[in-house]
Amino acid sequence: MFTSVLMIEKPLTSTDVDFVTTLHGDERVSFVVLMQPRGDQADVLLRAIDDVAMGELKEATREGDEPEGKEARPLAEQALEVSLKALRAAGCEAVGEVVEDHPLNKMKTVVDETNADEVIVLTAPHYVEEFFHRDWASRARHKVGVPVLKLFAHSD
Repeated sequence: MFTSVLMIEKPLTSTDVDFVTTLHGDERVSFVVLMQPRGDQADVLLRAIDDVAMGELKEATREGDEPEGKEARPLAEQALEVSLKALRAAGCEAVGEVVEDHPLNKMKTVVDETNADEVIVLTAPHYVEEFFHRDWASRARHKVGVPVLKLFAHSD
């Protein structure tokens, strides 16, 4: 069985589930999902700049209204549960957890403990962070010791 560590920021959509579950053809896949809630790791200003770059001016003005840190945990737990159910419904094994502190360290630990074959970072575009290679996928490539695939999440 192929094991993927899947880092997400929001619940998986049906398109996301189809996308990640078919990456390896007919091979059975097991997922360890790491849900990264909004928190201190993602700077409000960088998110607002990304929103402006994508032409989403209304979103940029609402960045400060989104719950972060401990306030974001209940939403993250719910998003994780929805995502795990969707992966299981697609015929995959799936476990996961909400990660708040040092997500890259947790990712490395999970990769080592599960002998994962790859890491998939499924995220919305973060143009500023990507430009400076400070996004999760770029940083993980130097830390986890397995291939890291960056995919852009879809919205329903």
